[in-house]
Amino acid sequence: MDWYVSRCAELSGPRLEKTEAFLKEMGLKYEGGADYTVQLVSDASEILANGSLCGNVLKYIAVDPRLQGEGAALSVVSELVSEAMRRGITKLFLFTKASNEMLFRGIGFYTLAATRDVCFMENSRTGLDRWLASVERFEGVVGAAVMNCNPFTLGHRYLIETAAKAVDHLYVFVVSEDASRFPFEDRIRLVKNGTKDLKNVHVIPSGDYMISLATFPTYFLKEGADAESVYAALDLTLFGERIAPKLNITKRFVGTEPYSPVTNGYNGIMKRLLPRMGVEVVELERLRGISASRVREALDRGDLAAVRDLVPEGTLKYLEHIE
Repeated sequence: MDWYVSRCAELSGPRLEKTEAFLKEMGLKYEGGADYTVQLVSDASEILANGSLCGNVLKYIAVDPRLQGEGAALSVVSELVSEAMRRGITKLFLFTKASNEMLFRGIGFYTLAATRDVCFMENSRTGLDRWLASVERFEGVVGAAVMNCNPFTLGHRYLIETAAKAVDHLYVFVVSEDASRFPFEDRIRLVKNGTKDLKNVHVIPSGDYMISLATFPTYFLKEGADAESVYAALDLTLFGERIAPKLNITKRFVGTEPYSPVTNGYNGIMKRLLPRMGVEVVELERLRGISASRVREALDRGDLAAVRDLVPEGTLKYLEHIE
């Protein structure tokens, strides 16, 4: 079948409608975010293959069965990789159905973690190893906590301080994605300043290898799938199988979560999965019910007096300055 390559910087209007219809036919759904899209189109203007670049993630890769076996997926991915390189993006990731893992391995992607539902891949065999090598490794009992800190509260401080007393070294991974109310650079600075007296605490960015629910794509999941559970299993598999052993992490600390069903569900899956991988999950009681969401709600009300009871002095000064 004859086809030609069509490129588009932004999907909109009739082209977006045709793309959504094609993806739906291929069992995918369009959820936005496409910065650049490549399509293989027939002489009759049918979409036969599609793929999009969304930041440094490849999404919406689908090939009409009539073109399978003809190198269509390779053609689309090659175009997307070339565009990413032109934009200065060299590190690329993709999330796909577990059944597609071998397809993408054949066109230059390597598996970071896989579950029965989903596979997380990168266009580098050594990307994760290089990142892990950049993180100082410690001996003794090593623990970890992964936090968004949006913003850093007295509750976060309590959890970190309590966890630090139970281990020789504690990694605090601050979620790097800027999908929160407060920018990453501000969030990690507040955590570092708020814990600098704790000498065995090491605050570092979560990087590209701790998946954020805010950026986890769901376009390839079946209708009715529990996206939060799929995301949690993938993120925890990557942490437990690849990250924890390399960094000698044997304990992961979390706070109790009475407010967010999603986070509570994630913690439940963590308690089920990580011990199988040699990581003990330690759940600590939340300090006075303090949460970052309570801080944000108080800020929305303009109630700085309420905020003062929930955050350390450094966070309070920061919030007074920007609000």
